[in-house]
Amino acid sequence: MDLLFKAYSNTSDDEPEPEPDPEPKPVNHHHLPFRPSKRPKSEYLFPKLDLQKREEAPLPGRYISKRERALAGAVSQAHEPNPIHRDHHVINQSVLGSISELDLPHDVLSSMRHKPKGRTQLSQIPGKLSVALHGHAKAVNAVHWSPTHVHLLASAGMDQTICIWNVWSRGQKKARVFSFHNAAVKDVKWSQQGSFVLSCGYDCSSRLIDVEKGLESLIFRDDQVVGVIKFHPDDSNLFLSGGSKGRLRLWDVRTGKVVHEYIRGLGPILDVEFSTDGKQFVSSSDVSGSNISENAIIVWDISRQVPLSNEVYAEAYTCPCVRYHPFDPYFVAQSNGNYIAIFSSKPPFKLDKYKRYESHGVSGFPIKCNFSLDGEKLASGSSDGSIYLYNSRSSVLVKKIKAYEEACVDIAFHPILSNVIASCSWNGDVSVFE
Repeated sequence: MDLLFKAYSNTSDDEPEPEPDPEPKPVNHHHLPFRPSKRPKSEYLFPKLDLQKREEAPLPGRYISKRERALAGAVSQAHEPNPIHRDHHVINQSVLGSISELDLPHDVLSSMRHKPKGRTQLSQIPGKLSVALHGHAKAVNAVHWSPTHVHLLASAGMDQTICIWNVWSRGQKKARVFSFHNAAVKDVKWSQQGSFVLSCGYDCSSRLIDVEKGLESLIFRDDQVVGVIKFHPDDSNLFLSGGSKGRLRLWDVRTGKVVHEYIRGLGPILDVEFSTDGKQFVSSSDVSGSNISENAIIVWDISRQVPLSNEVYAEAYTCPCVRYHPFDPYFVAQSNGNYIAIFSSKPPFKLDKYKRYESHGVSGFPIKCNFSLDGEKLASGSSDGSIYLYNSRSSVLVKKIKAYEEACVDIAFHPILSNVIASCSWNGDVSVFE
């Protein structure tokens, strides 16, 4: 627990929680990424003036009216109209390297372009460290591969930054560093188009960022620390967020507003996961502060905004991660009891009492797990700094990879290369194994 205290000490427990807005209020910037305005808005909050004319020196002896003098004075005293817009100096600071795939070695580029997706043999599971990525000053909470620009990896850290890595680049691997959050960043997800990343954190906001331009497109203000975000699998304009006050909200990036809110009086939300058909989602919440363990995992109907079942998991453990199997009718929950529990994805969402994944440790860390794209493997981080790879069908441990000296927090399978996996650590490291 000393490790947890050190990592969170400057961003959560020792400082008061940021004062939230009275109600969720998104801040729209000068453009929307998915539906741009037909009439571009002016960069200035005051009427646009002809600056070139004003800057010309007045002719000697020419009369200058009061109106001209007032306009000239207004311009000289005007500050930057919208402090959320970043100037070019800040944008250039965030751009450290190229995000182009042209910097990749030929063999890597060829593999990503021509290797077909398919069933992965257990003999092809990751086994050795391929790339070590150093850049975060504190613990890293999440990693996520771009679904379209598959050489790019995003990471979110307790050091208030989001890093974009051009993993196999022959030049600068750290391509972007975004410091738009004012506190630790808890989660990051790529948009389905792969042009934007969505992040959330302790500053009570979620932020949509244009990766290429280094610009914030939207800020979604919340009244709680936002701990997890997830795009809807069928509608990239919608995303779900969960936070420290137990509030679950479905947002629309086109309007910047909340579409649905899911109310249950829960503890802090630890994770959310959409079902494969996009009609339901599972939420996991911290029940350690109450005696009501049945609310630890809830299955929700998205459109009706009601829980389908709230007595899914009766154990007195919190679950920092929930994941649906990509094909089979079940989902799993990482438990602080040091195992991964298995549940049916069909009502009444029964716990499998005869099978679980258990060899790794959780020990209070926000350890996550993930299925491979073919569903044959389940990978989990561990409090001992190792990656554990299980056969998803038999729950048998297939391989253990020692990755870090401190806890391995998150795991992400590559979207094309089935033998490649990314991970992150409580000591601030990001690694790629193959």
